[in-house]
Amino acid sequence: MRRTLFTAFSALALAVAAPTFALADDPAADGGGGGGGKTQSVEDRHKDATAAEVEAGWARAPVKETATATPHTVAVNGRVLHYTATAGTLTIRDDDGKPTASMFYVAYTLDGVDPSTPRPVTFFYNGGPGSSSIWLHMGSFAPMRVRTANPETIRPAPFAFGPNDQTLLDKTDMVFLDAIGTGYSRPLGAVEPKAFWGVDQDADAFAKGIMRYVTKNSRWNSPKFLFGESYGTTRSAAVAYQLQDRGMALNGVVLLSSILNFGVETPGYDEVYIGYLPSYAATAWYHNKIANKPADLATFVAQARAFALGPYAAALAKGHLITPEERDSIAQQMSALTGLSPEFIKRANLRVDLDRFQKELLRDQRLTVGRFDSRYTGIDSDAAGSSPDYDPSDTAISGAFIGTFSDYVARELKFQTDMPYRVAAYGLKDFDWDWKHKSPTGGDTETTPDVAQDLAVAMRTNPYLHVLSLNGYYDMATPFTSTEYDLSHMMLEPTQQKNLEFRYYPSGHMVYLNPDALKQMHADLSDFYDRTVESAQRGGLERSSPAPASPARRPPPAQ
Repeated sequence: MRRTLFTAFSALALAVAAPTFALADDPAADGGGGGGGKTQSVEDRHKDATAAEVEAGWARAPVKETATATPHTVAVNGRVLHYTATAGTLTIRDDDGKPTASMFYVAYTLDGVDPSTPRPVTFFYNGGPGSSSIWLHMGSFAPMRVRTANPETIRPAPFAFGPNDQTLLDKTDMVFLDAIGTGYSRPLGAVEPKAFWGVDQDADAFAKGIMRYVTKNSRWNSPKFLFGESYGTTRSAAVAYQLQDRGMALNGVVLLSSILNFGVETPGYDEVYIGYLPSYAATAWYHNKIANKPADLATFVAQARAFALGPYAAALAKGHLITPEERDSIAQQMSALTGLSPEFIKRANLRVDLDRFQKELLRDQRLTVGRFDSRYTGIDSDAAGSSPDYDPSDTAISGAFIGTFSDYVARELKFQTDMPYRVAAYGLKDFDWDWKHKSPTGGDTETTPDVAQDLAVAMRTNPYLHVLSLNGYYDMATPFTSTEYDLSHMMLEPTQQKNLEFRYYPSGHMVYLNPDALKQMHADLSDFYDRTVESAQRGGLERSSPAPASPARRPPPAQ
């Protein structure tokens, strides 16, 4: 590489210094003084000069770690919090110490904290896989956020972006990390991006990034938490085990809108339909498709859950051996809960795929419902067909989040780079996620990962590790009933089950888009942080409420 650069820059210097007319005709121009060397044409010299210029202007991730710190304030509950925002990079290395990747992060740390105080630090990330962490960063608990309200499309610029009175900075320092190949995170040198694009490869990179941040910033004695959303929960389960296996014990893991066992998507198995049904019911309730609609959503969802786990699951287990009478009965009960007609349900063999539900529920109004958040509605090119043209809950927010971050990171955080910020890696060449996973429980390598087992091992070996599952009623990307199933199949002992808690909110996949849900979630997290940190100090978690029944069967609390 050095020889290539030297040659290119030498050509550039020669092209600038030599008279134009001499380049093609002067025998001395080839360096041979008439010794028979081939004369380089003007075109070739121009190509070399351009190549050198491109090389010099190539925006790359730095091998040497960078950090830009800026001071800020935010008001929370009548208090003015002074904090430092640091935008920078962490260099990830292999076992031989060779740099392999540069991981971009933004950290928010409270100023003036007594070093002896057990100030927690929490690592945040979205999922995808292949997504940056722009969504959590701009929408949830950072000191600044995009202001959202009703489930409607956010208007174009200027965007409503400002101080976040629900920031978690009052409870924890926060570090938002971008996966390699997303955001400003990049592989280094000859390392290919696909070296990080897989369940285990990604978990290894995040474990190394977190350990590097903790070491660099002297946070080994701080209570440590993970906060993942969507595939970020898959990552958290794997990373929790990997960190613990490498000597870093965590205090807590927060799972927002979870998917832990990808076996649910295996064709021929009915668990996915059982998981969807209570979410369908919540969606029908929201859009007033329920006859004699109950006033309380939580109670209605509990009825749907009981039906899904009982009569519905039993009926699906019979396959085509189900009797016509039972099929009719199940279809009628499903219709009462989901707002779909019994005829439509029977035509689908009692198994309504998500895209069909999105298209069918409001077909009479020529509307579709969202996948990430079923409160949102969209308009397709026509009202026929079996699936929606797009997800209105995705397109409704993307412009505001991306536009706001692009301005904020440069203007407020003062982070300067010529690299593009990659919101996602989905469209990149060779992006093909490796789903193979080596479970800590042993056995063959999994091709459809179940990382709930990784989390279970971490909880068994660390009795002070506490897990909080946060769920949106209107999330149909990661339905809450499927989350309950995955977590209840970790097969924890009763003493370990007490370290697992659930909360539910009237919102979708990105619970924080609903301001009321964000406020309640902040309260729930504050309580969780206080009790979890205290448990590490005292040796046991004192619950603020009695332990719930099995999460797969208990009704969620009303919000």
